[in-house]
Amino acid sequence: MVKLSIIAPLVYIAVLVGTLAVFSSLYRKRKANKAASLEPWFGPHYSRDIYLTLLHQENPKVPDSILKAALVRRATEDLRRIVTLRQAKGSLQQLLQKGSIGDDLWTRFTVAEAEIDEELKDIAMEANGFSSEWAASIFQSANEIVQAERIRERAAEVAEQAAAERAWWNEKRERASRELLGENNSDEDGVLVESLGSTGAARPSTATQRKGKSAA
Repeated sequence: MVKLSIIAPLVYIAVLVGTLAVFSSLYRKRKANKAASLEPWFGPHYSRDIYLTLLHQENPKVPDSILKAALVRRATEDLRRIVTLRQAKGSLQQLLQKGSIGDDLWTRFTVAEAEIDEELKDIAMEANGFSSEWAASIFQSANEIVQAERIRERAAEVAEQAAAERAWWNEKRERASRELLGENNSDEDGVLVESLGSTGAARPSTATQRKGKSAA
């Protein structure tokens, strides 16, 4: 009886732990399958595909200088995606807490974050294959490229906005000039009419003067 009283709780605990383990495993597999079936957060990674294509090309073999340039472009695209994720994360968290978005969207976001982390590790490993010191500076070079592109884009936006404002001001000035000229022409016509009217009232017509003389 003593042995049965000891074995029964152990069996119960073992069955409970086994059930939880099976449930946890099935839940993780289901979650992974669902995440894999969701639409990716970003589109195709062309910079990565180009680098891998050049890396595995055998005949002719691609020079290291071209491979390094392709790897920098790959890192540049990853940094752009990191900036996009950081800008969106705070807003997504707030919307998720309010229930404004579903779990699927948040799952897509977390999968994109995990993919970016793996991508950065892969780039660092590839950079180490070229030079042990280059892995520390490749992301700095990529960041400088991203910043330069953002400055060029901002300058283009400012130039476009300035051109639109200049066109608006020119149109407004021309419209004001036309309105002013129209008012001036109206005033001149009014003055002329008044002048003619006052002249006609002060001086009788030639026919009236002749009739007056013949009557006299």
